[in-house]
Amino acid sequence: MQQRAINVILTGVTGTALAGMMVAGVAAASDDSAPKKQFLPQQAVAAQEHQAPKQLADKGAGGFTVPKAPVKAEADTKAGSKAEPKKAAKPVKKGPKALLSGKTTASYFWDDGSGVNGDTGAPAGGKPMQKGLFASPSWPMHTKVKVTYKGRSITGFVGDRGPGEPSHRGVMLDLDTYTFRYLLDGKKPESKYNAGSGEGHLKGVKWEVLSWGSGAGKKGKPQPFGS
Repeated sequence: MQQRAINVILTGVTGTALAGMMVAGVAAASDDSAPKKQFLPQQAVAAQEHQAPKQLADKGAGGFTVPKAPVKAEADTKAGSKAEPKKAAKPVKKGPKALLSGKTTASYFWDDGSGVNGDTGAPAGGKPMQKGLFASPSWPMHTKVKVTYKGRSITGFVGDRGPGEPSHRGVMLDLDTYTFRYLLDGKKPESKYNAGSGEGHLKGVKWEVLSWGSGAGKKGKPQPFGS
């Protein structure tokens, strides 16, 4: 009986001791982990302090981020340094300078040897009747002449003689029908023989001799026919 009581007591003491040891072990384990829990925040603070100078380098006073100046790409810099050469403007071509110029009253004709309107035959200059063939009472055959009226111009040549008697009244040029009508209103004649405008003369036509022909005739101011 006494022995059983002693065993019970010892068993109770042992159980209590064991329970106490287990509690102490848990406490010890808790105490060992405590420093680790305190150390982790310190490491984070230390890491932040270690990174702070780098962050401040990217920020200005007051913690505001300082924008960095844009860096141009090397390709752009090279492209900008090699500017494309400007193409030289082409010079404007000017026509030949007039050797002689003046104004006169002009009539029109078309002499193709058909006999229409009293035609007497092919032009005296030896070239067939055509657009840009003019008649002069005195200039050398094949003289190059530019005529202008109301801003419109045609360049032709002397290929015939004329007008006849009207040249004594100041009509010093006979123009082909197409040139006459074009100078008048920019249109085409009704036919080769008829300008179709009702106008028989153009007053104040400007003429310019660009080059003298090598055919028969007289250089200089136009002279009336037969003079």
